Amino acid sequence: MEPPENSNACGGEVAVEDAQKIILRWDSTASEEARERMIFEGDREEVDRYLKAVDDIQKSMSSTSISDDQDKVNSNTIQIAMARLEDEFRNILLSHTTPVELDSLAAADPSSSVHSSAAVEYEEDDHVGDDEIQDQIQRVDSSASNSTTSYRSTSSIREIDLIPQEAVGDLQSIAKRMISAGYLRECIQVCGSVRKSVVDANFRRLGIEKLSIGDIQRLEWDALETKIRRWIRAAKVCIRILFASEKRLCEQIFDGIGTAVDDACFMETIKGPAIQLFNFAEAISISRRSPEKMFKILDLHDALMDLMPDIEVVFESKSADSIRVQAAEILSRLAEAARGILSEFENAVLREPSLVPVPGGTIHPLTRYVMNYISLISDYKQTLIELILSKPSTGSRYSGDSTTPDMEFAELEGKTPLALHMIWIIVILQFNLDGKSKHYKDVSLAHLFMMNNVHYIVQKVKGSPELREMIGDDYLRKLTGKLRQAATSYQRATWVRVLYCLRDEGLHVSGGFSSGVSRSALRERFKTFNAMFEEVHRTQATWLVPDNQLREELRISISEKLIPAYRSFLGRFRSHIESGKHPENYMKYSVEDLESAVLDFFEGYTVSQHLKRRSQ
Repeated sequence: MEPPENSNACGGEVAVEDAQKIILRWDSTASEEARERMIFEGDREEVDRYLKAVDDIQKSMSSTSISDDQDKVNSNTIQIAMARLEDEFRNILLSHTTPVELDSLAAADPSSSVHSSAAVEYEEDDHVGDDEIQDQIQRVDSSASNSTTSYRSTSSIREIDLIPQEAVGDLQSIAKRMISAGYLRECIQVCGSVRKSVVDANFRRLGIEKLSIGDIQRLEWDALETKIRRWIRAAKVCIRILFASEKRLCEQIFDGIGTAVDDACFMETIKGPAIQLFNFAEAISISRRSPEKMFKILDLHDALMDLMPDIEVVFESKSADSIRVQAAEILSRLAEAARGILSEFENAVLREPSLVPVPGGTIHPLTRYVMNYISLISDYKQTLIELILSKPSTGSRYSGDSTTPDMEFAELEGKTPLALHMIWIIVILQFNLDGKSKHYKDVSLAHLFMMNNVHYIVQKVKGSPELREMIGDDYLRKLTGKLRQAATSYQRATWVRVLYCLRDEGLHVSGGFSSGVSRSALRERFKTFNAMFEEVHRTQATWLVPDNQLREELRISISEKLIPAYRSFLGRFRSHIESGKHPENYMKYSVEDLESAVLDFFEGYTVSQHLKRRSQ
């Protein structure tokens, strides 16, 4: 009788032979039926038999008692089995490549940018689209400064099941046997290749295009704005849902095998798509700077800032270092770009060169553009407070530089650097406007121009709670004081000489036998007043005060000075004119006529050459 161990050996040989037969029966290179059918799509018992056959061969190969010939047979058999399992692995993956329903997932994202609607309003403002002003603003260059930044989280990762659990179990079974047989690389390549094709399909559905950095930088900015909005939406879905879920799938497939393996599979799947995703943001971060790019760059910065904690989680492995580093560097460059754009914007506002006076002394396009711009900047206050850490580079009253205005920080103690930049922009805007006002030949119109523009600045500050809070009531009162000063200067320049005609001095005569009023001097005084008022009326009716309330207040102020003075003058000297010849040639206007004429002022259009006179 043979020893028991020999009996066991014989039994083992039989098991190996049976295992070889099972594996060879499914050799797709030798059987048409094997080529057309997939093991894992059929009977579960057949699946179990095949996997057991692989296990038996692998166990036999680890035995020290097999002959070299048997070892060679086993090696050939295991190669056939691994080729088959690779095909089965691929087929299971391909059977579950339906793209994710991304629209509903993206729509449910609660972290959409709060700035989008404000940006649209800015872009659609009727007064912002002055091409000449924007072109001149964009032609002036400056430099940017560096700063550090911090990360904050606003949303959580949402992992979803990309493949049913039963299929995941089959993939696990195959992966363990392939890796045990030394086919790790093939397993990872198949998994990465198939899943990458799914990620690519989802990218296309999200509108993420395969563009190089050069391609992106050659696009017109209008086209890029649309792509930035789409990228922000897509990036949230990619990081928080797609990439996170792909990572989870890799962990499930290679569960118990080792984190290095599932990390390798994950990187094989998403490294290319991740680089493609972040290349877009990188291209924007290093693109040419100009003021109109500020708000989309801030949107991009905020979106990436919110995603950074999730990026740290999804790409936590050592093999994903390059992706984490790329995202952090892009965030830093976007911050630097925002700082640089603000600096360039300030320099451009200071140097904006248009010299042609705006007709009628109305609001200059530069004023509208700048104030709309900084109003929108204030909507990004929370972001920019973290990015803008240094004070603006200003002039000083001691510098002797006439091309740059003064701004003393001691008067603004306690303000954030961002608030100081907002105030500085208003200061240099007024400085530029003051230079433009000097191109008006009429001094009164120059003062009206400054009044209109400072009033617009004040109203924009009051209309933006964020901007008003940053600038503060003290500086707002200072602005209001400049507004009153401009209005007072206008009235002095226009009406002092007109009202001077209504004085008594020079009208009385005295002689040896009589004293009284000189009728000739009085007639001349009325003629001078009439001519001066008619000229002011004719001219200033074409001037424009676009704000209804300011226009009405200015007319009331004029009437409060002009009408009482004229009524009093008429009361004192009417009889002297009426007792002479042709009084209508001198007393041409009643008080009511003047009151009506004042209502023509600042409407911005030409009135009749002659004032309307009441019926006598």
